[in-house]
This record gives sequence, structure tokens and C-alpha cells, in this order.
Amino acid sequence: MALREIRKDGDPVLHKECKPVKEMTPRIRQLIEDMFDTMYEGGGCGLAAPQVGILKQIYVMDVDDGNQYVVINPEIILQEGSQTGDEGCLSVPGLVGTVTRAKSVKVRALDENMEPYELSGEDLLARCILHEYDHLHGHLYTELVEGGLRQAGEEPEAETEEEID
Repeated sequence: MALREIRKDGDPVLHKECKPVKEMTPRIRQLIEDMFDTMYEGGGCGLAAPQVGILKQIYVMDVDDGNQYVVINPEIILQEGSQTGDEGCLSVPGLVGTVTRAKSVKVRALDENMEPYELSGEDLLARCILHEYDHLHGHLYTELVEGGLRQAGEEPEAETEEEID
């Protein structure tokens, strides 16, 4: 098990565009293994290569559906519907925010053997696909948060009407 340092919000690498992966190498294969180890250690359901300081178009996911996903050079080909819910990020530890994203999504990508495939997801898997995809293009979920960030576990503040005298 090899853990990598997770880059935190404010690190310039998190705001850079990632380069496509041209071929599978032993170093890339090791990176993928390390990313899964790092993601599990951090308690996340997804991790993108820039979060461990590597500017390559790779992310890994495990949303407790019995599958581990490796997504290389992804291209979003379909987004439908909408869902609003809380998101967090291993690069923004301890904070969550409300984000609206597509309810279902389809991505075309390469797997760990550089074989093309399509992945469709709904709900949490769709949210994770889009969240990690954004990382590959230098964006954090914090750019999409509605109503500000809050500590994980805190309820969002309810909107209240002001009293009129």
C-alpha cells in the first residue's frame, strides 16, 4: 500500500488543465493503485490525479456499488436531469457544500488497459463522475457551491423571513 499526499485547496496544481494519457506504463499503473489506496485511506469515493500532484487525465472511483472504476481521458457525452445535494472533497477537508449537478451522465473513457468503454451513472455515481472530471480541468466543487461551505455534519442554514415592524 502506497499513500500519496493529497493536495489541498490553494495548491496551484489543482487549478491546472491535465494532459491526456498516451500509453499505460508501469508508473501510470502504480499511480492508479496508489490513488485507490490514498482514496480509501482518506475516506473518499473518488480521487483525481491532480489531487496527488499528477497532471494526467486519470481518476478513480468507488461509490459502494461493488465496482472500482478507473477513468482515463474521459469525455462527457451525455448529461440529463438535475440533482442537488452535498459534496465534499479530499482536497477541501472537513467542509461540504450544496451543489447542483446532472442526475445522470454518460462518459466515454479508457480503462486501466487503455481499452475504450462508456460508463453511465445516476445519482451518486453521476455526481462523482462529474466532480472528478472537473478536477481534470482545474476546477473544484467549491466554485459551484450554493450558499457557502460549512463544516461536514452541519445542517445548511434554513432561510428565514425577516420580521417587518
